Amino acid sequence: MARGRPKEKLRWSKLYSFNCVRPSVKSDLDNSPSLRGPGYSRVVHCNQPLVHRKKPFRYPTNYISTTKYNFVNFLPKAIFEQFRRVANLYFLLTAALSLTPITPFTPVSMIAPLTFVVGLSMAKEALEDWQRFMQDVKVNRRKFSIHKGEGQFGYRNCQNILVGDVVKVEKDQFFPADLLLLSSSYEDGICYVETMNLDGETNLKVKRSLEVTLPLDDDEAFKDFAGTIRCEDPNSNLYTFVGNFEFERQMYALDPNQILLRDSKLRNTSFIYGVVIFTGHDTKVMQNATKSPSKRSRIEKKMDSIIYILFSLLVLISLISSIGFAVKIKYGMPKWWYLQPNKNAKFYDPSKPVAAGFFHLVTALILYGYLIPISLYISIEVVKVLQAMFINQDIQLYDEDSGNPAQARTSNLNEELGQVDTILSDKTGTLTCNQMDFLKCSIAGISYGVGSSEVELAAAKVMASEVSSSLDLQSSNQDLWEKQASTYGSSEIVSISGYSPMMRKEKKSAIKGFSFVDDRLMHGNWINNPNADIILLFFRILALCHTAIPELNEETGIFNYEAESPDEGAFLVAAREFGFEFCKRTQSSVFVREMQISGYPIEREFKVLNLLEFNSKRKRMSVVVRDESGQILLLCKGADSIIFERLSKHGRMYEHDTQKHLNEYGESGLRTLALAYKKLEEAEYSSWNNEFIKAKTSIGPDRESKLEQVADMIERDLFLIGATAVEDKLQRGVPRCIDKLAQAGLKIWVLTGDKMETAINIGFACSLLRQGMKQICISTLNTELIGREAKKVKLASDEHSKFLSCWNFVSCKLFLLMMGQAIKENMLMQIANASQAVNLENDPHEAFALIIDGKALSYVLEDDMKKEFLNLAVNCASVICCRVSPKQKALVTRLVKEGTRKTTLAIGDGANDVGMIQEADIGVGISGVEGMQAVMASDFSIAQFRFLERLLVVHGHWCYKRVAQMICYFFYKNIAFGLTLFYFEAYAGFSGQSIYDDWYMLLFNVILTSLPVISLGVFEQDVSSEVCLQFPALYQQGPKNLFFDWFRIFGWMANGLYSSLIIFFLTINIVNVQPFRAGGQTTDMDLVGTIMFTAIIWTVNVQIAMKMSHFTWIQHLFVWGSITTWYIFLLGYGFSYSLFSGSECQILVEALAPAPIYWLSTLFVAAVCNLPYLAHISYQRTFHPMDHHVIQEMKHYKKDVEDQRMWKREKSKAKQRTKIGFSARVDAKIRQLRGRWHRKMLTLNVETVS
Repeated sequence: MARGRPKEKLRWSKLYSFNCVRPSVKSDLDNSPSLRGPGYSRVVHCNQPLVHRKKPFRYPTNYISTTKYNFVNFLPKAIFEQFRRVANLYFLLTAALSLTPITPFTPVSMIAPLTFVVGLSMAKEALEDWQRFMQDVKVNRRKFSIHKGEGQFGYRNCQNILVGDVVKVEKDQFFPADLLLLSSSYEDGICYVETMNLDGETNLKVKRSLEVTLPLDDDEAFKDFAGTIRCEDPNSNLYTFVGNFEFERQMYALDPNQILLRDSKLRNTSFIYGVVIFTGHDTKVMQNATKSPSKRSRIEKKMDSIIYILFSLLVLISLISSIGFAVKIKYGMPKWWYLQPNKNAKFYDPSKPVAAGFFHLVTALILYGYLIPISLYISIEVVKVLQAMFINQDIQLYDEDSGNPAQARTSNLNEELGQVDTILSDKTGTLTCNQMDFLKCSIAGISYGVGSSEVELAAAKVMASEVSSSLDLQSSNQDLWEKQASTYGSSEIVSISGYSPMMRKEKKSAIKGFSFVDDRLMHGNWINNPNADIILLFFRILALCHTAIPELNEETGIFNYEAESPDEGAFLVAAREFGFEFCKRTQSSVFVREMQISGYPIEREFKVLNLLEFNSKRKRMSVVVRDESGQILLLCKGADSIIFERLSKHGRMYEHDTQKHLNEYGESGLRTLALAYKKLEEAEYSSWNNEFIKAKTSIGPDRESKLEQVADMIERDLFLIGATAVEDKLQRGVPRCIDKLAQAGLKIWVLTGDKMETAINIGFACSLLRQGMKQICISTLNTELIGREAKKVKLASDEHSKFLSCWNFVSCKLFLLMMGQAIKENMLMQIANASQAVNLENDPHEAFALIIDGKALSYVLEDDMKKEFLNLAVNCASVICCRVSPKQKALVTRLVKEGTRKTTLAIGDGANDVGMIQEADIGVGISGVEGMQAVMASDFSIAQFRFLERLLVVHGHWCYKRVAQMICYFFYKNIAFGLTLFYFEAYAGFSGQSIYDDWYMLLFNVILTSLPVISLGVFEQDVSSEVCLQFPALYQQGPKNLFFDWFRIFGWMANGLYSSLIIFFLTINIVNVQPFRAGGQTTDMDLVGTIMFTAIIWTVNVQIAMKMSHFTWIQHLFVWGSITTWYIFLLGYGFSYSLFSGSECQILVEALAPAPIYWLSTLFVAAVCNLPYLAHISYQRTFHPMDHHVIQEMKHYKKDVEDQRMWKREKSKAKQRTKIGFSARVDAKIRQLRGRWHRKMLTLNVETVS
């Protein structure tokens, strides 16, 4: 390849104060400290990749796999998965026993069903894992430019990249492995990296190469390149890196600023060169990944317990049968001369009753196997696959913008969707679309912007609907509300007459990022304002105080901005629309086109002298510029609490009004920043700049603290200009979705890699946080305490260094121990104080939000603290974890899952979310813009977060009830059927004789009762999807497990026991005491068995018909068709060849059909069996109805149409009391406005009386 692109000349490092200064740390090779020992054994020989495939290195290739199985372990692992099911183990045992002569059935009848069920389930698992494998293949076959030798580069598959390879990555490509940055298309080795897949942040990170590798700027430069990297071993920490780079007999220290991590993306940089340090599963992103787990639903796990109970019942009745058989053999067999007892038979030897009883026990275990039906699992598999198909084909879950439907990637967890207690969500790309809209601002104590946020609009509508009916809308009252509006400001206007700026339908802004509406500032009208000079400074701060890069869109002629945060982008768009367009940046200047009164722009140059970056500790950003007149200005923007405490005595004239506006903006759900400035004299600036340069060029661990101190010196005595208010654009429908999920009783945690301030703002935007909610911020010890401990250690080190040569090591250990213990004690104190505050709160409307950062999480997730942390977290209305690594996301998910023992759902869209998606009980991936890693690791995928509402509240609710009712019914019908075999065996002297024909028993679970139960599991709806969304509290039936608790399970078992008793004894007594046929003949065993079996078919099918709430033609076909099928089979079976049908030949035509008692007895028995259930459900619906019973009755009598008041009242009741979500936020706003209104009314009444 040729040299390619020209080098960009802009030296970005000169713009930054903190991250991008390049300390030239180097030492002689012979005197340099080496990184050796445990944890630091990695050695990489640059440009020599083949060395690392041999001993002693043998580093892995860059091949990755996220599959659950591979070609080698699929068969044993999949078989193990299948036989984790208790019932399958039982049927494996019975299949083996069927090969012995003591079996009552043929071996094929036992082995074939087991093979079919297990094989079908394994095939489903293989298909799902194959999809993951194909996605891995796609990733592994990405092409990258690799140095082949002699300065020549060629393309190679990602999976074939080796440690030590020199890689050239071009703009918008993902990094294929963890790389050491050598050089970039920029002259000083700077590159921009998007780490969205790693930490969820969309703002660009700046990485820098070592100065010594800058000459390696084209392909030919690598012809003779060689170097050695000694660094830390593979680990999961994304934010640290320790290593040395040996190059040309010099040693250079490496830090995270030179490391490019796999799955991050190169942005705004034409190309970079890097050398591979970690590959494949050694990379940090893969170290954060966890193996694909085997997930089972709670219902399936509980089903194992039921199987144990039924197996115990099976063993019990088998023991009773074997004991009875042994007694009969010993005492009855000698008298039964017609059985030839003298003939020796080991299974019926009267002299060996114990042996006969043991052999009969095995026979009984197989005979009574219908208590544990093998068809249960295959029926559940079929039902879940069909449920998954309905989820996949739900048009309401289809995203038209991306063309992506919902996808149930595994059908094993459908019912888990209806039992979720806690949702753990990523933020970036999941909740937000990272679009900010400039909506309002406050300048010189005056609020501008008549647009309304979503919170304001909703609160105004609710207030209007509540109050309009009770107020007389006369002019006096109108004057009252106008007076109130003028008192509280434009953002508080609530007009009860039905018209308000807040209530009107606003047109969607055509300008992305700008929804500001106010003619006082637009179109140059601000020039006529008395505070025009202040407004001018406000606009200039928006246009100058940033680190963005302008890019001209040649098609539209409009500048787009690559900013480090969405806020900056919104500010620049706003400045452009106000007539201050940022158009160019050079090494030392920023150019802004300012619109003049004449209507023509003039380009002004501002010299950038210093840039003081924003970080989570400073909470502000400043830029020092020199304007065209030579005046030096410090322009500052930041959190209002930080800016206000830095104002001068004369700079506070707008503080009161601005604070009032900031509170209003915050109550309306807007993100706010305060803006201020300061004029600097030449001498003052020169003196400060000297100190700044000293701090900037210093080398050592305290460099950043020195920079912060120097920055703090100049950021004092500021003059307040105003404040901004932007609305964070969430993904469409996110607030409504969170609101519905909160009303459904779900808890929502947000786990994000963003800084705390951003996470808090997003919390406000999506209504997880609201104004007035008490925030509990858990963080590590403040820097002053740590600094004091460090000074103590340093002093001790200085005093003892002349006595102990190894003191440095001991002092470091001591410092770490002291710091760690102090932090732990502080953390425990914070948690204890917060827990006490939560427990002592008596206000029912008070809500607490827990906010914790990644450093604090690293401590609270330890065994001695995590229980206290979890107890605090579950008592808070919302929890936000920020600055968390992917592994911490997974650990938090595990803590919630294991600590609460309730169902957790994790949702995310990036590779950084894979760990928590796999760790949670249910993982949901969003098929967004961050690749397919999260989707491939997930159990369900959706295109937008808003679809989670329907996935859980509708499909989750349906699937849970369907599967729960289906399983309960399955055990009911098999107990009702299986126990009749036991009764008859006892009735027949424990002979091991079945009363039913083998074909009857084979068809019972396969055909005659399988389709109705499948239709119950697929089509049953207690309420429609629209009603599910209108009554979200119905969802709580799942987390409370109302339909699969032990009371209900044992209730259905008791119903099966009752039905079996009625079917057997009532049938026996009806047909045994009278002639059955016209000729006076009585019934034989075949006739009794057929009559009894007919009664069973009627009973169980009528029962399932009574259980169903929603009928379609399919349910009618399956239920009544199953009964019809039985008669058709009986007719055909009777007409078949006599050797095939045996004693049942012509049984229906000749014996059963002509006998009225056959028809009457089966219908009578079925009615008696179902009477208790009918009585129970009638009593429950009348005196103790469940939520869905009330709704069903209201829908049946059309109360939703004829009585809207009742319908709305029931809807309001069907919401869980929640302190988060849009509704909770609006309720808080309404309480606030109502309180203000009442206070105003009291004041006016007092004034009227006086």
